[in-house]
Amino acid sequence: MEGDVPSTENARVAVVTGGNKGIGLEVCRQLAGNGATVFLTARDEARGVAAVEKLRDLGLSDVLFHQLDITDAPSIARLAEFLKTRFGKLDILVNNAAVGAVEYVQDPVSSSTSSDQKFSGMDELQRLQWMFQNVRETCDSANEGVQTNYYGTKHVIQALLPLLKASPDGRIINVSSGFGLLRLFNNEELKQELNDVEKLTEERLDEVLAVFLRDFEAGAVEARGWPIYCSAYKVAKAAMNAYSRILARRHPELRVNCAHPGYIKTDITMNSGPLTAEEGASNVVKVALLLEGGPTGTYFALGQEAPFV
Repeated sequence: MEGDVPSTENARVAVVTGGNKGIGLEVCRQLAGNGATVFLTARDEARGVAAVEKLRDLGLSDVLFHQLDITDAPSIARLAEFLKTRFGKLDILVNNAAVGAVEYVQDPVSSSTSSDQKFSGMDELQRLQWMFQNVRETCDSANEGVQTNYYGTKHVIQALLPLLKASPDGRIINVSSGFGLLRLFNNEELKQELNDVEKLTEERLDEVLAVFLRDFEAGAVEARGWPIYCSAYKVAKAAMNAYSRILARRHPELRVNCAHPGYIKTDITMNSGPLTAEEGASNVVKVALLLEGGPTGTYFALGQEAPFV
């Protein structure tokens, strides 16, 4: 699959992490539909190849698979080397791969078929409350959430940054969440610090995440003013939002933005969201395809510019 690469003389080259299902798969479909050569990446090769075949059956021949586990350094390095050798650049990176940072009381996949009926008549708040009641937060899940959703994404960005800088119009789109907004923090000092992008550093973000995990283990999340309910997911997304702004300041030649797709019916939400993956992906792709010279260091909610707080 990797060897059968179409000509990209005029096409933009895009990488989508976590592309074999849900929002990621839809982002691949929509980017390819807009003329990009898309590398759909996934941890599991069989699932990734099957997803590419699904898109090719729709007539999208410029979608290819490359294995990528964002928590595995050699896997990231292989992708970077492949892209460097084949293209020497990368135009669009959509960081979509993520975990829920919780343990699910029931299998989110098995509940998908009856979800429309289950959530009929529920408003968004009621759906969220249902989800909170059906997940457990553990030290293992919190650590996995921080390692995957923040550090995994960051390591992919760092590895592919030289290729993005080699593009005449490199773009990084970090799929974010309303759960990453700073208004969910009850520690005012920390909230202000995470919003002060002129002073904030990567090293300080490392310290903040280490303190969070220590507080989580000590059962002090609420007492220390961290977000409650799915707290590790919220903290990791807030940290990635902050890192995106640091990157945007450091690399003004790139477009580095965060895109909240909406509350989507997907595995991470146990299919409780009111929006479809197609609708969520369109909010991400809109940011990926902004006009050249558009905003950078910006948070987009449902395709519109919005505050990080």
